[in-house]
Amino acid sequence: MCKKRIVSVLLAGALTAGMGLQVNMQVQADDLQDAQNKASQQQDQIDAAQAEKDKLLEELDGIVSDMEKTKKDIEAKQEEIARKADELDAARVDENNQYNSMKLRIQYMYENGNGQFIETLLESQSIAEFLSNAEYISQISEYDRNMLVEFQNIVAQVEDQQEELEAENAELEKLQTDLQNQQTELEGLISSKSEEIAGLESELSATNAKIAELKAAAEEQARMQREAAALQSSAGGGSGSGSGTGGGGNYTQGPSYTESSGGGQLQNPCPSAYISSEFGGRQSPGGIGSTNHKGRDYAASAGSAIYAAASGTVTTVGYTSVRGNYVIINHGGGLATLYQHCSAIFVSQGQSVGAGTNIAAVGSTGASTGPHLHFEVHVNGMPVDPRLYL
Repeated sequence: MCKKRIVSVLLAGALTAGMGLQVNMQVQADDLQDAQNKASQQQDQIDAAQAEKDKLLEELDGIVSDMEKTKKDIEAKQEEIARKADELDAARVDENNQYNSMKLRIQYMYENGNGQFIETLLESQSIAEFLSNAEYISQISEYDRNMLVEFQNIVAQVEDQQEELEAENAELEKLQTDLQNQQTELEGLISSKSEEIAGLESELSATNAKIAELKAAAEEQARMQREAAALQSSAGGGSGSGSGTGGGGNYTQGPSYTESSGGGQLQNPCPSAYISSEFGGRQSPGGIGSTNHKGRDYAASAGSAIYAAASGTVTTVGYTSVRGNYVIINHGGGLATLYQHCSAIFVSQGQSVGAGTNIAAVGSTGASTGPHLHFEVHVNGMPVDPRLYL
């Protein structure tokens, strides 16, 4: 009757654990999908921001090109202004020379008196010659006046041209200033956009790290399922004792250990330790341990002996980043035990061991906060509370 009751409890525990594993895997799958969707959205944001930045860079290239052209136009305009300044100086010299020549001729005529003019007229041999000489004298004065007016007009024209060129140059310089302001504004926008992209890329990197973490957890769950299925389908193991090679420590295999089970199917795997955490819900130790504890933790000094909880066959000797060095023993009838975080392992896969055989040494490999043995009991591939068997 007692035996049937124990079997019923174990089956219920296995079913509950199996359901918990399935729920946990579904939650992980949902979290992974959410993270992948978030990463896709973040990548879209990065692409959009990069497109905006590229557009700003294209505008900046156009501004810089316009500035180069305007700079050349200003240089050409300043050269033209310089040429006009030379023309203006030359025109003013011509104007001044003509004015001085006219003054000298007028001064000469007045200094020599009107007699010379009269003498010139009286020397005429005919009325026609007289009239011609009189007209000539008048034309000399008119010529000087006309030349002076012409030179004055040239000076005024060159001055007007110079003013127009200087106005055009002022407009070009204003355009250059406006372009420089646009360049400064665009460079500020590009800098801000670069910072935005850097922030988005940082967020995407964090999301990708989360995705990698979730994928690793999913792979670990899948591996645990495969191991559980292998244990469930494997044949029952025999009894006996043996030894194997260690892994990851300089510890020597100790003698076999026997203990009265007090009616339990399994014996204490680490009698030198104290129990630091039981099966079930708990706070995550050090932020790296599971909050849904699948086994019992035995805290002990590094190198302490770990014994087989019952006779059976070693089905797995391995290492993962979570379990560290670990051993799995199949005891037959769907019952298996797992020993994790070992510093050294003294058995090999396929080896038969007896209850109390020293199979490993306590360590802190894998995801561990200190030397201890993480001990699990599996029934038909599902973790159950070890207290049901110890």
